[in-house]
Amino acid sequence: MKKLPLSFYQRKNVVTIARELIGKILVTHFSSQLTTGRIVETEAYVGFSDKASHAFNGKRTARNEHMYAPAGTAYVYICYGIHQMMNVVTNNAEIPDAVLIRAVEPISGIHFMLQRTGKAKADFSLTRGPGNVAKAFGIHKTHSGTILLSDQLFIAVDDSPSRSAIEIVSGPRIGVKYAGEDALLPYRYFVKGNRYVSGG
Repeated sequence: MKKLPLSFYQRKNVVTIARELIGKILVTHFSSQLTTGRIVETEAYVGFSDKASHAFNGKRTARNEHMYAPAGTAYVYICYGIHQMMNVVTNNAEIPDAVLIRAVEPISGIHFMLQRTGKAKADFSLTRGPGNVAKAFGIHKTHSGTILLSDQLFIAVDDSPSRSAIEIVSGPRIGVKYAGEDALLPYRYFVKGNRYVSGG
């Protein structure tokens, strides 16, 4: 599979990148377990100016340090002490823009995903929502800081004929009501009608 080049992530408009990540292929290859899936939902976070961002107004902590890393770095954090959440860092180093991977449609390695999640069968809940995505793909906080050119964790180009047939729509992000008016920004992108999309 052809990995997305770092130049894809190095662009300045994180919203554009969030939209263009729709349809790309998330790949993990840990302990000889290969899992792949098509990204069907993302959310953009504009580092300094976005009240929903972990780095709003220049906030910098041990938790969000990888948001300030070079573009193409994975930023993984733990939500509610349970869920691992994978983000992709964009723009330039020291500018903490990032895209949250919210939902993925599985392609291969589904039996590994079932083992990791403890589910008996594969349905839309397997990789619906960012916590489920990370769990199914074996992504943990320890992978934060990984450059997405690694053979263990990367995002690949989707060159399948069906790629052009999907309809991408946008809407407000989920779970960021604390951000006030910024919570209403249409920075969530998803494939219309896809059952893996987490919804509002």
